[in-house]
Amino acid sequence: MLLKINLAIVLPMTLLTLQGCSRAGSLAANTTSAKPNIILIISDDHGYADLSVMGVLNDVSTPNLDRLAAQGARFTHAYASSPICNTSRCAIITGAYQQRFGMQWYGGPGISEWDHPTLAELLKKAGYTNGYFGKVHYGSPNGPGTRNFPLEHGFETFFGSENARIHYLIHNQAAIDAFDASRDKNPEPSNSWGMGPFSDGKEEVDMEGMSTEIFGSKAREFISEHSDDPFFLYLSFNAVHNFTHQLPKEYLDKHGLCDYGDWDPSKEPYLDWYYRSRRPNNPDGRAHYLGQLHYMDEEIGRLVDHVDELGIRENTMIIYMGDNGGSRPIYAENTPLRGSKFTLYEGGTRVPMIVSQPGTLLENEILDNVVSAFDLLPTMLSAAGEAVPEFTDGIDLLPLLNGSEPNRQHEILYWKTADEWSIRKGPWKSHTVHGPGAAPVEKVELEQGVFLRNLITDPSESINFASQSPEILAELDQLHKSWVATLPSSMSNVPSAREWAEPTKVD
Repeated sequence: MLLKINLAIVLPMTLLTLQGCSRAGSLAANTTSAKPNIILIISDDHGYADLSVMGVLNDVSTPNLDRLAAQGARFTHAYASSPICNTSRCAIITGAYQQRFGMQWYGGPGISEWDHPTLAELLKKAGYTNGYFGKVHYGSPNGPGTRNFPLEHGFETFFGSENARIHYLIHNQAAIDAFDASRDKNPEPSNSWGMGPFSDGKEEVDMEGMSTEIFGSKAREFISEHSDDPFFLYLSFNAVHNFTHQLPKEYLDKHGLCDYGDWDPSKEPYLDWYYRSRRPNNPDGRAHYLGQLHYMDEEIGRLVDHVDELGIRENTMIIYMGDNGGSRPIYAENTPLRGSKFTLYEGGTRVPMIVSQPGTLLENEILDNVVSAFDLLPTMLSAAGEAVPEFTDGIDLLPLLNGSEPNRQHEILYWKTADEWSIRKGPWKSHTVHGPGAAPVEKVELEQGVFLRNLITDPSESINFASQSPEILAELDQLHKSWVATLPSSMSNVPSAREWAEPTKVD
């Protein structure tokens, strides 16, 4: 017999106070009929605990993200669709599980085989002018003329890079040429941190400055140019992605930090250098990471100030979200969650998320509702007064955000990579690990086996309830198999939880 879960009883959620519900009714009544501007800010590998407003860690300072949270709703159970960035970003722009169009891990076709309009294309049809600034990463970079390129899926303006990694400080072709000329002494992968020029539309341009500040400045220019019309701005920082040691000299000097330096092929193999920069080998690693977080927070503050100064803040919805869980190898922290980017532990998929539109949506609220990155598409379209398309796997969060439906959330969410799968239903999570994944290369924890977790009573995933509650495990296993059956055949290699032996530890 399958367990019937009463979410209202089982989940001790702090969704809304009575005062919040009362104010929400007023907010819903005052919602403007004009299409709001929409700003989506995506960060890269931001740790779940690395917001000072959470009060978890005393070394974190994010005053501008804290301000945004005070002006909106902060989610504690928001999820990426994947524990890595290119697949999760595919879900954001399509509003669907990326497995539906052949994306499961790094590489792959990106959104080139997505048969429906993207978020940008739908907003463009609704009368929005769309701009994309920063990192683009769906699958393999394809450049202008292919659907993965922003100008080919609904954006009129693009400035950024398709590289999976973007150097924070060096953005010119001469650096690439000099690097490649030195490779005869060490034939390791070339330029794995993206030193090259940026794309300005379809042209490549050399730039001086820090990528975080460049992307922020370009975003503000776009807002100024389009403040009189509805616009959609996608600001995609490469912060706080590896390699966080790439900080301006004045910041390193001010804080007494070492300049770790980029890889020199003439001196050592790439992986030797790579591991020295990562946990636990870099004594300044946490400070480097927090430095990149500082610069990103500053740019978010400048953007919000700019919107305020233009007098359009109350008609501008600002959404902030991490693309996947925090990367512990680069010193992100996910406390109290277990695990890291690259894995389907909560630390790999649960992310910071804030939605803010003062005067229209809830303010200074903490929501425990279970939501996903692919909810952004239906929510934005609903805010724009457009119908939610049938193809989306997301739900419209606007009734939650304006207080009219405080219990709105996902009943079930699914995840799947080549070596792991998981499902969350209510407080329960089934997690099966049947291969090494990225653990050996990225040096992250990944325990093999079959696990049943209660995320409310045990958010750190330290207790396995599989033997105590086999009926729940069987229900979740069947639900996941039914979901996989809806995916392309290339995504169907999911073994039963019963086929795997007792857990063993992977270093």
